[in-house]
Amino acid sequence: MDNELRIPDYIFESSWEVCNKVGGIYTVLSTRAKTLQEKFHDRIIFIGPDFYRDCKSPQTDNNDPKEKESPYFREDKKLFAEWQLEAKEQGLNVRVGRWTIPGEPIAVLVDFKPFFTEKNDIYGWAWDNFGVDSLHAYGDYDEASMFSWAAGKVVESLFSQLSTLNPQLKVVYHANEWMCGLGALYINKVLPQVGTIFTTHATSIGRSIAGNQKPLYDYLFAYNGDQMAGELNMQSKHSIEKQTAHYVDCFTTVSDITANECVELLDKPVDVVLPNGFDNSFVPHGATFTRKRKLARRRLLEVANALMGEQLKDEDTLIVSTSGRYEFRNKGIDVFIEAMNRLLRDRDLKKKVLAFIDVPGWVGEPREDLQERLTASPNPSKGGERKTPPSERQGEALEVPMITHWLHNMGHDNVLNMLKYYDMHNRHEDRVKVIFLPCYLDGKDGILNLSYYDVVLGNDLCIYPSYYEPWGYTPLEAVAFKVPCITTDLAGFGLWVNKELGHEGEIKDGVKVIHRTDYNYSEVADYIKDTVANYSAMTQKEIDACRKKADALSKKALWSEFIKYYYQAYDIALRKAEERES
Repeated sequence: MDNELRIPDYIFESSWEVCNKVGGIYTVLSTRAKTLQEKFHDRIIFIGPDFYRDCKSPQTDNNDPKEKESPYFREDKKLFAEWQLEAKEQGLNVRVGRWTIPGEPIAVLVDFKPFFTEKNDIYGWAWDNFGVDSLHAYGDYDEASMFSWAAGKVVESLFSQLSTLNPQLKVVYHANEWMCGLGALYINKVLPQVGTIFTTHATSIGRSIAGNQKPLYDYLFAYNGDQMAGELNMQSKHSIEKQTAHYVDCFTTVSDITANECVELLDKPVDVVLPNGFDNSFVPHGATFTRKRKLARRRLLEVANALMGEQLKDEDTLIVSTSGRYEFRNKGIDVFIEAMNRLLRDRDLKKKVLAFIDVPGWVGEPREDLQERLTASPNPSKGGERKTPPSERQGEALEVPMITHWLHNMGHDNVLNMLKYYDMHNRHEDRVKVIFLPCYLDGKDGILNLSYYDVVLGNDLCIYPSYYEPWGYTPLEAVAFKVPCITTDLAGFGLWVNKELGHEGEIKDGVKVIHRTDYNYSEVADYIKDTVANYSAMTQKEIDACRKKADALSKKALWSEFIKYYYQAYDIALRKAEERES
């Protein structure tokens, strides 16, 4: 057998998060794109949903036409101009342009709404050809499936034009998550010469088991994926995910821990693990790094002091945070609050702790009373001069001094309810203060007005005690900005760190990896508490060494290191396609 890697001439890749910033998969694709674009230069084509065609933006209720333009996409009618005309004749409503990320790869946005008229026929086709059960579809299943089908049609159409120039063209189609499974199956059926790859970034049933408070790991060997899908009303999502995993040419996931889930819950081992890398080209350096870090810390302290009527100062305050999707148990937000509550009474704590929970909730609006207090203290990130801190003028905490933005569901919010349960109200005498920042940190939230990466930059320590985390971008992002972090070995990144170090990560290594199980919640909270207390007692020399180790570790997780696994996946898919043709 020939050992030379098959390299595709063209790569098509689809995801619900192409030019659509929703979660971690956006980060995976957008940071990887630059590395692939450098190699393939406009021969990698991303396909995403077009939310901005003749409809209001999902982010706004405003009818302003400008609001209909995607902030992540720039249309270019000259790209594949001839094909765009052909696609229109075929009934495909597409826009071609550039994804406005590093590398600026080509992106095709497709309007999937017209396919709803064919929905029943499409689901019938999926059942007849691949046994996909769509009878129990609800919620986002229909929308995702119609997009997936539309993406498959786009690949079929564009491949038809490209292959007329070169019939021997080597092409792979890479589908991400169950939302793109239907399109992968379609290509598998109608274009057998195209190699198909499917990546599950987290099994839908595994995430559901964990999110429904069921023990996942101790009983993983005993769970039957099909049975659990019925119990948790996940039959259709589980079915498309499982059947896609079984039929594509190359089935992949992002970590060893999720690979175990695939074997047990999808009855299919992965062909290759594709760990999530990072592109650190936008991480500032030298004087710029120092300046941005100082500005971020100043702003975080100003907001906290204005909210709580405090006078916390940079030199004697440890700023820590957790962030991610609002999955209260899966992301470990519950154990983070538990640890901060225990830290309140820890006698080994050498500094005051200001802890932020940067998790987007059902946010209503920024607090006007907080905005008023901040008005006299301009945002330094916008070039304003710092005046007398708000805390030195007011001296009293605002009502509900634990949150920066009002929520629509104040009485039913998990974070606020847990803080209330533990009577954590950020009193003046408390040495640990916890503040909930329930908005997307896009630089225009109305209170902090900093981007997420600028906020991360200002932290001393980031804490991500995940229970369910297939990879874990947040700790990788933290260490890329030289911020040491705490994670767990139930996160793919945590497992990778342990493997890379050859031992369980300690904070002196830049990443503390806590052993977590289905049942050691209390022990994890104590480990976090002790680690933060120990970090507060470190000398500046020890802290600098720790930050340096974090930075060095992040360099080992760059896409330049991990892209080789994608080449393995492309090779597997292309070889399978060759076998079909022969």
